[in-house]
Amino acid sequence: MIRRMSWELSTFGKNLCEGSGIGELMDDLGEALAGGGDVKMLGGGQPAHVPEVDAVWRKRMEEIMAEPGGLEKMLGNYDVPAGNEAFRMALADLFRKEFGWEVTHGNFAVTMGGQTAFFFLFNALAGKFADGSRKKILLPLLPEYIGYANQSVGADFFEAIPARIEKTGPHEFKYRVDFDAVDPGDDIAAICVSRPTNPSGNVLTDGEIEKLREIARAKGIPLIVDNAYGAPFPNVIFSEVTPVWDEEMILTLSLSKIGLPGTRTGIVVASKEVCRQVSSMTSIVGLANANVGQEILRPLVASGEILRLSKEVVKPFYEKRSKMAQEWFARELDDSVPYFIHRSEGALFLWLWFEDFPITARELYERLKKRGVLVVPSEYFFFGLPHDTDWKHTRECIRVSYTMDAETVEYGIKVIADEVNGVYAR
Repeated sequence: MIRRMSWELSTFGKNLCEGSGIGELMDDLGEALAGGGDVKMLGGGQPAHVPEVDAVWRKRMEEIMAEPGGLEKMLGNYDVPAGNEAFRMALADLFRKEFGWEVTHGNFAVTMGGQTAFFFLFNALAGKFADGSRKKILLPLLPEYIGYANQSVGADFFEAIPARIEKTGPHEFKYRVDFDAVDPGDDIAAICVSRPTNPSGNVLTDGEIEKLREIARAKGIPLIVDNAYGAPFPNVIFSEVTPVWDEEMILTLSLSKIGLPGTRTGIVVASKEVCRQVSSMTSIVGLANANVGQEILRPLVASGEILRLSKEVVKPFYEKRSKMAQEWFARELDDSVPYFIHRSEGALFLWLWFEDFPITARELYERLKKRGVLVVPSEYFFFGLPHDTDWKHTRECIRVSYTMDAETVEYGIKVIADEVNGVYAR
């Protein structure tokens, strides 16, 4: 008699195999981009196809193919786990020249996208230790990035502090760090923030970053800054900020939001020891990283053209899109609706708060999905809170992307407004 195979998933297996907010989001994104029906994708982090930027990638591919052996080397060779040395040297030269950082190529490690970088960093720093103790990652400004939530190998991995809500206009608000509550205990392994913050587009000021650095330094733990949308590239940030780094910090960057998400290229800027550790994890998990993004971008980093492209093309493109989307919401939502849009300071989204919403954000998501419009409900972005926390704000927000073509975004906003207006009218 042949027995049927049966097995139980480990805690780690359950975290990765049984679904997640980021998994649902990427499934929706893939369906929309593949043409799965008339779906208006206003939920994902897919960057726009900026014509001038796409032209740069096409030109670089032509240059690579024209170079004898260039294409074959890029596609047919493994590189070292830390990333291509010439690419990392170009990064070090750029950051030394532009910002005076004391870095060499050893302070950079490449990963298979920023998401992979955080899986490595979080699980290397936090979780269960040999003496039986456990440590967590502190998120000082909740809501935070949906993609962190299921990254832990173990359980009870995050400690999060709800943001202070400041209404800054008739239909505008802004999250602030509640520094009175930011007091890391001995069970905190690192502090982590995204800048601009995903989902809200909030940009922590230079002063707020410095204050977090001081808190982390006093505790002897690293401050991790997720710079996927930030300065100096892709620079989808609408206020003036100063990029900062020292060896007590860990900074992550990505090639996705400048227009190369398909290359899956993340960058960790850290002490040489941390970068060696990231390189070791890469070799174990995936042998090496993808070469394509590094090879496309290397000469643009070496010449500094990446900074011009970010500042003069990418940033104004998204800033214009953000203002346009805000104008459409103001036009379509009834004056009687108590809505607030987080002050748009960067990233690719608007974050809408419907105060005292009669239904949940998840219910709104389901209604919109039936009408062919995809957004992301707020429930996914509020994790790491105590289980007995009942903060209704966690169920009153949605994230709306404005990166698709203008016609798609405008139509989607009309549908969102129609549903929301109806909810409050009943």
